[in-house]
Amino acid sequence: MAKTFMDEHFLLETPTAQKLYHEFAEHQPIIDYHCHLPPQEVADNKQFRNITEIWLGGDHYKWRFMRSSGVTEDFVTGNQPDIEKFRKFCSVLPMGVGNPLYHWSHLELQRYFGTKTLVSADTADELWEVCNAQIGKPELSARGLMLRSNVRVVCTTDDPVDDLAYHKAIAADSGFSVKVLPTFRPDKSFNIDRAGFQDYIRKLATVSGVAINNFGELTQALSARLDYFAAHGCKLSDHAIDIAFFSPASDSELTTILSRAMNNEVIGKEDADKFKTAIMLFLGRQYAQRGWAMQLHIGAQRNNNTRMFNRLGPDTGWDSIADDLISAKISAFLNALDGDDLLPKTVLYNLNPIHNEVLATMLGNFQDGKVVGKMQFGSGWWFLDQKDGMTRQLTALSQLGNLGAFVGMLTDSRSFLSYTRHEYFRRILCNLIGGWVENGEYPQDYKLLGKIVSDICYNNADRYFGL
Repeated sequence: MAKTFMDEHFLLETPTAQKLYHEFAEHQPIIDYHCHLPPQEVADNKQFRNITEIWLGGDHYKWRFMRSSGVTEDFVTGNQPDIEKFRKFCSVLPMGVGNPLYHWSHLELQRYFGTKTLVSADTADELWEVCNAQIGKPELSARGLMLRSNVRVVCTTDDPVDDLAYHKAIAADSGFSVKVLPTFRPDKSFNIDRAGFQDYIRKLATVSGVAINNFGELTQALSARLDYFAAHGCKLSDHAIDIAFFSPASDSELTTILSRAMNNEVIGKEDADKFKTAIMLFLGRQYAQRGWAMQLHIGAQRNNNTRMFNRLGPDTGWDSIADDLISAKISAFLNALDGDDLLPKTVLYNLNPIHNEVLATMLGNFQDGKVVGKMQFGSGWWFLDQKDGMTRQLTALSQLGNLGAFVGMLTDSRSFLSYTRHEYFRRILCNLIGGWVENGEYPQDYKLLGKIVSDICYNNADRYFGL
């Protein structure tokens, strides 16, 4: 007899898994330590105009699926009416058998709109009415969604030149209990081989008050912005290391490379790698001295479709998994920081599943015994934040590292409905551990098991990041 679709025991295949989830995981608060929520929408407590804006707006996971289902771009990011975009998505989602979007979408409707109606072309208009009848309620505003999801802390992703005005406004509002903190994301400062670098460096000089004429002055400008972010509660950095690099260089070489770039000369891969390496080494040491955690997202191949990138810009659904070799370069980078005893707490996120064991074993090379789980294997990320990807990440970490010290899940999302991904992760975590217990691979000690599950869901992140 088939199980009921997405009932209270969804993804929980054993009695032990069910007990672990419902008693120890389900009601844990959320620390969403990496996301892309717009701080302005939190500061303004945005109220969404309809279900399309909150459910489909900015969600490139859903956009990619719509395109693959034969939905033309005018119904995805184009100018078709919102109700027609909604109808199109509802009409194609039933094809998503096995796709996490099918689960996520129904979880979002169940948890936030209280409906278990299955999404389809036939139910689209009913869902449109049910959801939009509620959309103006306070609990469906940006802040309302965070509060009802039991969120304690959110860390957004912010450029060093940002004035953090919206973070200041949120922090000044004593009536809002969720901490919304910035994360230092300085990718534009070291992507010397990409368009816009020169304008960015000039803006960084203006914002920091440091004239940038050489490499040393560039690091001074970044240091000034680190101070500014720290003054506003920042304790994490984040970096997109799409293709791993490590190529040391002298300060004079770096100044020459910077000068050439500022004169609009083309910078080749070898010089670009030298420049990126130097900036990352400088920043890594700064993070260690400040007690920050460093997050490295490794292995994305971005903006593959030039025509659509030129039309829509980045982060609109044209990225995929890269297959570059990473081990030697990542090891050399971490080792260089560790050699000065200035390796910060570090979270390594992997986008290519063939590298799971590579990074899971890399962690043990640089654990120092001073911080529990100092080196972290980050949760299944982007294309891997689905059932198989999460299970494989958790299994690799458990077999090659310390699962009990893991800092758990994050949304990595631009949507206020994405907190259901924490639920999805927690169910998968409890099912995996519950299976080991049921199979006699771990004792059925609920005091110990409850601690492990609660720690992974919340407590470890609370201790590790100190937010």
